[in-house]
Amino acid sequence: MADTRAKIRELDPLWHQITAEAEAAVAAEPMLGGFVHACILHHKTLECALTYRIAAKLSSNEMSQVILRDIADSAFAEDPSLGESARADLVAVLERDPACHRLLQPILYFKGFQAMQAYRVAHWLWQQGRRDLAYFLQMRSSEIYGIDIHPGARIGKGIMIDHAHSIVIGETAVVGDNVSMLHSVTLGGTGKEDQDRHPKIGDEVLIGAGAKVLGNIKVGCCSRIAAGSVVLQDVPPATTVAGVPAKVVGAAGCDHPSTRMDQTLDCEG
Repeated sequence: MADTRAKIRELDPLWHQITAEAEAAVAAEPMLGGFVHACILHHKTLECALTYRIAAKLSSNEMSQVILRDIADSAFAEDPSLGESARADLVAVLERDPACHRLLQPILYFKGFQAMQAYRVAHWLWQQGRRDLAYFLQMRSSEIYGIDIHPGARIGKGIMIDHAHSIVIGETAVVGDNVSMLHSVTLGGTGKEDQDRHPKIGDEVLIGAGAKVLGNIKVGCCSRIAAGSVVLQDVPPATTVAGVPAKVVGAAGCDHPSTRMDQTLDCEG
């Protein structure tokens, strides 16, 4: 057992930390033993734990956990970038969410992280041309998590969605790497157009709670969108926009807004 743990620690230190946190959680609260073992300790890799978690949460009378697990296993096996993105998302949540103190928490409890991993499987299906199955995962994610991400949207890694209730991301939306957003954010269209109609969000952007970004517009890298804003025009890089409709109110205030998570309008460098 010691040799096995040493190999895991060497090959995948992140997963080793997660399993150590899981063991500590069971020791501290034995009543959660069955839950933590089923979600974490019964699995050899993070990928296996995630496919189990996705299947367990999204299964229903219409689609069994066994079938969903097989679908998710295939996605993670055929596309290693799914596991890489999940790791980046985990680290992003731990570093940016002050309510997150362990890597274990997002996997077990945080619907923003869980919904993002379900989206990644749905997007893989979409790219494979398995559109109806992708739509099914989108529907179940919306029902279970209250988050509606179209499987055709393209989303980078290192994504942190805090609280995550009522997130909507449209079909032709593009979200860069290391983006942070809070609850009730919409990346939507402006009407019934059916072509490229959703926002393009650059890397390291911070989108505040309740913000609506509408139309095929560009939000520049390292910018901030203040809570409650309605953005209808392009946002220059490294700026802060606020209001209805949103206007530039100043610089972003720091080099990495999505990491700093400062939503005040007067933050300095």
